[in-house]
Amino acid sequence: MSSRRGVGLGAFTNKNQTSQSYASHGSQLKSSNAASLQTQLSVFQSVLHTFALEHAADIKSNPTFRAEFARMCNAIGVDPLAASNVKGKKPKSLWARVLGNDVNDFYFEVAVRIVELCRATRTENGGLLGVTECCQMVAKGKAIGGGLQITEDDILRAVKSLEPLGSGFNVISIGSKQYIRSIPKELNTDQSKVLEVLQILGFVTISMLQINLQWEEARATTVVEDLVADSLVWVDVQAEETEYWSPQNLLGDRG
Repeated sequence: MSSRRGVGLGAFTNKNQTSQSYASHGSQLKSSNAASLQTQLSVFQSVLHTFALEHAADIKSNPTFRAEFARMCNAIGVDPLAASNVKGKKPKSLWARVLGNDVNDFYFEVAVRIVELCRATRTENGGLLGVTECCQMVAKGKAIGGGLQITEDDILRAVKSLEPLGSGFNVISIGSKQYIRSIPKELNTDQSKVLEVLQILGFVTISMLQINLQWEEARATTVVEDLVADSLVWVDVQAEETEYWSPQNLLGDRG
């Protein structure tokens, strides 16, 4: 009996030692892999830097190439618009350090123009300016950044560059469209639903909302009145039943 107990205890001890050995080995592998990944990331960032220098002209002049370069940056955790410190030098973004101040100024000027447009159209759209419409309006305005073409990707990055300022400008999605929101008020679920319907139909009526969304009249009326109060929809009382139109549909082609 005592012999069997000795073997049992010995086996338990050996198993415990083996488990500790596995744990230690696993920890070493994890540290080794982390160091290897960090090294690879540093190499990628170095290659990206070289790539940017070699193709600076294309990145500046070609909006598609510029967007792809920005996506490569994001894939390895580099924000080209974020300022970073270089020893002994003033903090600059990757755009400014690699491509020169003209590209950095390009996004600054685009951001300024976006702010101007959002403020100018706020009474018309309640502080929700479509990204597509904004892009068209900016492109039709004065030349920005030495005549560089403007894309929706540039608009999105310019809005993102405003975040550190605590400006309150951000991009939200409603249905299939993206909007620049320049007011701090959040849309509730019912309001978002009505705006989605407006995207499809262009306008709604209280009875349309009741029939299509199975809402009570009071609910539909409350939501629409809130949207009207915030200038997010326009009212047309000339029809048989009052119609509520989306200013985005009416102003989408405006220059």
